[in-house]
Formats: sequence, C-alpha cells, structure tokens
Amino acid sequence: MKRISLTVPQLMFIVATRAALAAGVALLASRRIGTTQKNVAAAALVALGVATTVPAAALVFRNRGLLRRRLRILAA
Repeated sequence: MKRISLTVPQLMFIVATRAALAAGVALLASRRIGTTQKNVAAAALVALGVATTVPAAALVFRNRGLLRRRLRILAA
C-alpha cells in the first residue's frame, strides 16, 4: 500500500468531489423525485463530480511524487 501525504483541505476537496459524484448517481437511481427535477439535479452533481476529478487526481499524483522525492533526499 502506498502512502500519500495530503493536508486536511486537500483531503476534504477529494472527499467532496467523490460525494458529489455519488450523490448525482444516487439521484439518477432514485424513484421518489420527479423525473425532470431528478435529471437536472443529478446532471449537475455528476458534472461537478466529473469536472473536479481531474484536479483531485492531479493533486494526489503530484503529492505522491513530492513524497517520493523527499524520501530519496532522506535516504541519500
């Protein structure tokens, strides 16, 4: 298992993006809300989740490289 060092705001950003995407998918699967309202809300949440996935992934991968460089410096 790889370790990645993130600050609390960075972690919360990643959690919020996943939650928005999951809420949108859950709304699409829901049967209690009217079709038009459901589709508009779900599309907005899914779009938000998808649009913020790229920056969140970049944040994780950038921090993984930073951690690797720090470990190399310590090991040298």
